[in-house]
Amino acid sequence: MFRFTMLILSTALFSAAVTADTGFLTLTLSEPQTRPLEGVVWYPTEQTGPSEEVGGNSAFVGTPVHRDAVPAPGRHPLLLLSHGYGGNWRNLNWLAQAMVGQGYIVAAVDHPGTTTRNKQPAQAQALWSRPQDMVRMLDALFASPSLAGRIDETRIAAAGHSLGGWTVLELAGAQFSTARFITDCGQHRALGGCKLTHTLGIDRPAAAERLAASQHDARIKAVVSLDLGLARGFTPESLARINVPVLILSAGADSDDMPAALESGYLTSNLPAGLTRSVSVTGATHFSFMQLCKPGAAALIEAEAPGEGVVCRDGGNISRTTIHQKLVAEISGFLNRALQYQAPHGDTPQGSSR
Repeated sequence: MFRFTMLILSTALFSAAVTADTGFLTLTLSEPQTRPLEGVVWYPTEQTGPSEEVGGNSAFVGTPVHRDAVPAPGRHPLLLLSHGYGGNWRNLNWLAQAMVGQGYIVAAVDHPGTTTRNKQPAQAQALWSRPQDMVRMLDALFASPSLAGRIDETRIAAAGHSLGGWTVLELAGAQFSTARFITDCGQHRALGGCKLTHTLGIDRPAAAERLAASQHDARIKAVVSLDLGLARGFTPESLARINVPVLILSAGADSDDMPAALESGYLTSNLPAGLTRSVSVTGATHFSFMQLCKPGAAALIEAEAPGEGVVCRDGGNISRTTIHQKLVAEISGFLNRALQYQAPHGDTPQGSSR
């Protein structure tokens, strides 16, 4: 479920590439000093010329960008991204690139304690800080519009994969009960989230009150859940009160530790029907929502971290490229409708239901 290999593969940060229209910057949010954040932003730019590849390495495909380019004029919708346990901002680079093409600013952070190169136990056990990380990034972008462009404050959304899906549901108003989660895990011990109960501090008495508190941010107008986990700890009452559109995308080729019926299905059963769209993605495994793998990547990863080559495996005979194309069409169509936004030039990804 939340497993992600801690690969220390050499990162290919630069290559001559085709002209791109995606600006890119990195930033550090140093306050509070107890939880500094590393983040990135992709954004529309009119800059042309050779581009740089970011987020790629010997196993995973990066994306072409113009680093520190001048942002395109006008106001833009904003999409916040949250990675899963052990992941990082690179995991959803494919989605960021596609949404910038639709005119969005896209921002992501590496959540301390649950990211690839920072699994400090104390940070991981501050699970309630994950939604706060997203809010800090949002506030930083509002405070400095010259960085990545001006945000349309009426059109802000959030999307997350795995534990990131849990994170963005918190921003939408879902509230978590540690007692409910622990009791449910007694009946569903195979769930991946249940295996992380101690790692994430859910069994700590001090966590109950912090995790039960609402982290709803009214600026978030729509959320997208990508095969989330820990869903069964959300109280049905809080899910029923969510008043923004929610897109639930689950893996059609699911697994015993991440069964769609028990995780994404739990959301579908408890969210307001009129605001919820639920889609099972044919051929997708839990890891199909991550970035593209290069040829031979599964073997490379397996050699370095036995058992982790699974991150490059998809279900059936459908390629990850095809799965991503379907996901982009579904996500962009949903967000553009939910935010009442018309992409530039009327661009609509192939297969969009918009």
